[in-house]
Amino acid sequence: MSEQYRIALDAMGGDHGLSVVVPAALKALQQYNDIALTLVGDETQITEALQQHKAAPGNRLQIRHATQVVAMDESPAIAMKNKKDSSMRIAINMVKAGEADAAVSAGNTGALMATARFVLKTLPGIDRPAICTVLPSTNGHTHMLDLGANVDSEAEHLYQFALMGSELAKAIDNNSNPRVGLLNIGQEAIKGNEQVKAANALLQDCPLNYIGYVEGDDIYHGNVDVVVCDGFVGNVALKTSEGLAKMVSSQLKAEYTANLFTRLAALISLPVLKSFRRKFDPRRYNGASLLGLQGIVVKSHGGADSLAYANAIGIARTEVIAKVPQRIHKQLESLLAQRQNA
Repeated sequence: MSEQYRIALDAMGGDHGLSVVVPAALKALQQYNDIALTLVGDETQITEALQQHKAAPGNRLQIRHATQVVAMDESPAIAMKNKKDSSMRIAINMVKAGEADAAVSAGNTGALMATARFVLKTLPGIDRPAICTVLPSTNGHTHMLDLGANVDSEAEHLYQFALMGSELAKAIDNNSNPRVGLLNIGQEAIKGNEQVKAANALLQDCPLNYIGYVEGDDIYHGNVDVVVCDGFVGNVALKTSEGLAKMVSSQLKAEYTANLFTRLAALISLPVLKSFRRKFDPRRYNGASLLGLQGIVVKSHGGADSLAYANAIGIARTEVIAKVPQRIHKQLESLLAQRQNA
């Protein structure tokens, strides 16, 4: 029998909870025959949700009872202190205990990061974990980090983000030499704040394939594989991109349904529109990695539907197969040795 990769799902987290997580789990089990999932949450509610989909626990689908749920607007500190039996906490505990190879949650981002960092700890040499996700580009996609875990990062932190993003791109994309760029307000050496300039100096003196400064539009041009920034800038860029995508989609729909002529035009261009929608469907890119931890945790968008959540499960599976934390740790040791001998 082939190896099974065990993934714990925070079944109660997110805006929609079980109504999304259960069908997503069943979809993922059909898509990947080498995974085993554990639904963590209220056992009675999970059982009822499974019955609605004519499913039941088995060898590849189990239930782990949890008595608490972390609310989407709950303080991370309060969740850490008072919600030790939450579905989120237990899912992460399972990774720590070796009962699961990865955890996936659509719950409160702050609480997830705080809990994961407290339970799993950071890798030696990593000061702060970072949130990394994939964004579409003209040539495929771009990895971007940090997206909100650290709103005030020092140059050394940006250096560590670059290392982690590069290793993730190598593992996920089978890209032996990913291009790493540092997000800035211009490509000229004189531009940027002191933090970015200091990070640029560190990255120029390391074995990564560092291509220098990149600007916001480079994220989508396909000329860089990993974009590095602090969490404040990254989160603003991400939310701006999401807002723009929604506006474009809404405006296209309004224009194409304005009158009979535009409806006919929409019918004629339907194949192009479907192809465009598939390529830039945000659900295909759902699932952000919490990099820098001694374990794999993937954050799904809180409002994700079952297709998007299943994609987050797929990302967790890929990271388990690629042994992402171990790869980052190995690269860290190598770079640290080089810096000490320099």
